[in-house]
Amino acid sequence: MLLPQMAAAQNAAAPAPAQVPADASTKATIPAFVRKDDGQWIMAAQNYANTRYSTLKEINADNVKNLQVAFTFSTGADKGQEAAPLVVDNTMYIVGPYPNNLFALDLTKPGAPLKWAYEPHPERASQGVACCDVVNRGAAYDDGKIFYNTLDDHTVAVDAKTGKQVWKTKLGDINKGETITMAPLVVKGKVMVGDSGGELGVHGWLTALDEKTGKIAWRAYSTGPDKDVLIGSDFHPYYASDKGKDLGVSTWPPGAWKTGGGTVWGWLAYDPKLNLLYYGTGNPGPWNQEQRPGVNKWTSGIFARDPDTGAAKWFYQYTPHDEHDYDGINESLLLNMPIDGKNRKVLIHPDRNGHMYVIDRATGQVLQAHTYGVVNSTKGVDLKTGALMLNPEKETKLGTVVHDICPTASGTKDWEPSSFSPLTGLMYVPHENLCMDWEDVQVNYIAGTPYVGANVVMKAGPGGNRGELTAWDPIQGKPVWQIKEDLPVWSGTVATAGNLIFYGTMDGWFKAVDARTGALKWKFKLGSGIIGQPVVYKGPDGHEYVAILDGVGGWAGAIVSGNLNPKDPTGALGMVGAMADLKQKTTPGGMLYVFALPHA
Repeated sequence: MLLPQMAAAQNAAAPAPAQVPADASTKATIPAFVRKDDGQWIMAAQNYANTRYSTLKEINADNVKNLQVAFTFSTGADKGQEAAPLVVDNTMYIVGPYPNNLFALDLTKPGAPLKWAYEPHPERASQGVACCDVVNRGAAYDDGKIFYNTLDDHTVAVDAKTGKQVWKTKLGDINKGETITMAPLVVKGKVMVGDSGGELGVHGWLTALDEKTGKIAWRAYSTGPDKDVLIGSDFHPYYASDKGKDLGVSTWPPGAWKTGGGTVWGWLAYDPKLNLLYYGTGNPGPWNQEQRPGVNKWTSGIFARDPDTGAAKWFYQYTPHDEHDYDGINESLLLNMPIDGKNRKVLIHPDRNGHMYVIDRATGQVLQAHTYGVVNSTKGVDLKTGALMLNPEKETKLGTVVHDICPTASGTKDWEPSSFSPLTGLMYVPHENLCMDWEDVQVNYIAGTPYVGANVVMKAGPGGNRGELTAWDPIQGKPVWQIKEDLPVWSGTVATAGNLIFYGTMDGWFKAVDARTGALKWKFKLGSGIIGQPVVYKGPDGHEYVAILDGVGGWAGAIVSGNLNPKDPTGALGMVGAMADLKQKTTPGGMLYVFALPHA
């Protein structure tokens, strides 16, 4: 029954600026290796290809207006809720932000009561070194266990039925500024985990753990000598700029690679046919680019690795010598698509630098790189060399404020994940429309403290809207439709066979729009702003459900979750400048909402 205080869902007829061509004969497709959708949701991205697509279609554009609350659950934490709930064997699993408690809800009973809760008790001090709120992006399920990370650098395995700890492994050191916020990925019996803390000068890495024992199988660093980066004789990057010995050392000032960032806190993907694991590396440190001359390998790029050994197969650097904190950690969707008459195995990556990269996932060749937002910091990508062409007018400088750099440090799009529908052939990309003013300042490295070296103030981009949802045609390399939002769209999206896209806004509206036109079909006001990842699943009753966590926070919502002063525009690494009014639009929260159509 619909909660009385929330009343009926609101409908709106949003005009659609464009429609998917009815005669489209070619479109991107989901690879055959993607597991059959059985109505469960066993990893944050739904599958190895990161499509976040559900084949369920009970809820569709015609009846979504009837959606109502099925049940709710409080996480007991009022920091940013960025996780995707998991649904396995009629049980829902939820990971909250610090203190990173894991909850199991029984979906077979009315109201989905709590089955058990696991409390890892992370070190309190880890909150003090978390860059951008104490968030957690979710868990993964495999072989009867739930795997997830805690803020204080532990990975845990929990028995999915009993909630008992199976193993717990420490991977980092909060005294050095390391934390872990990412959702792990399980591949071939190994749990893949990366670190956070690029703004504290940590040494970035990806680590593989044996899923049965928790023992470290291998660790690949993002900077340093080839032996540490796991670069050997089978490393074959496509571009000459990525070829050479120990580039992870020689492209830095002496010793600077040791505190150079390159953290791995975003999304991973896996192609079992090629046996390649893909993931992005974070920004180099410090932000003051004048303190680290060189292209700073292997930061702000993407690695393809053998998941068995960790050996690097190829690498491409999205943003060499990244001077605007653009990172490379965003999701890569593994799709197949026709290019120049040939069906290519590609990964599509909406980078923070504003370019939508289409890359051959076997070789690392960049096939396309169109902009999908406002970009003036660079002038495009040279497809022959793979080089990002810089705009010298937006080069950051010591003691000089460079105005109106677009996109801002969080990029055209930050971590919030896109989805893909094979019905439309479109990606659904949640992102920002923010620019910034930037001034380099001198900074010294002290372990466990901020290592930034820049004063930044963010602002709304052209048009004044701070967020957008873009339906992107990867074949044409352009938007089909766009929805402008007042605030950054910091939630993920999910696409369904009911031709719907679900996403949330930072002022608390959970929305469903038509996948073909962008027309608003339904919206519902939640108690707090939404920065989580919606999921769709089949309940034990055979019906379709949609779940989302509310609870504003993260980098964009730090002004609320951290109770920051709106009068200091440099707060939260400059994000407060763009989000000073957020406290008037939402309040902290931490609640799961699950929706369904009315049924007996």
